[in-house]
Amino acid sequence: MNLKEAFRFQNRLQRLMSDALCILRREDNLVTVEITKLIHKTDPQREDETSVLTPDCEYAEDVNRLAAFLLYLLEQREKLGYAIRGAKRSMDIDFDGEVSLNTKRQEIASVFRDMAAIRGYERVSPGGGTAYKFNAEGNQVSFCCDVKRVTTINFDRNKIRSYVAGLNKKSDGISAELDKCLVTSQVAYEPPFDVNDTFSDVFAKFLEANA
Repeated sequence: MNLKEAFRFQNRLQRLMSDALCILRREDNLVTVEITKLIHKTDPQREDETSVLTPDCEYAEDVNRLAAFLLYLLEQREKLGYAIRGAKRSMDIDFDGEVSLNTKRQEIASVFRDMAAIRGYERVSPGGGTAYKFNAEGNQVSFCCDVKRVTTINFDRNKIRSYVAGLNKKSDGISAELDKCLVTSQVAYEPPFDVNDTFSDVFAKFLEANA
């Protein structure tokens, strides 16, 4: 499989493990509850009545094998992880490092684009301010006045735009190289089941292989 397929299978393994963990985390799936109404104690003429509450989960009777199945998935996840790392080491670029750097390039470019969109402006708010003066009696009184707000950008917009262009060009080039690596890099791993198999399918194949 190539690296892209390996990542997809890796995600599938993770989802299967999450499903198995979800089942095993619920105590209701792990126990059988027996409830007895102690009728005989208060009515000697009658017998006690016992009922059993069983889990609704279809895997409740396979808890031990489900636990083993979870370890099997973990083992496959480990094997695939080693194989993916091996494939990455054979590349001419630092795949993980470039993915991280490209994310940061795109983040910085987004901030710069927002900066370049800022415009200076002048706005007058009629009666938006309060000032003070002395009246004829010498008392200080307040009065309303218009307020002018002037906003000026304190950076070179053209330079910021050039930074965005440079980051985009670099990011696009690296993205193309990473995409190429995804389909050309081979991963030494043989999947034990189809990536589209359901949880039930995979579990059944595991039980059959370990009967």
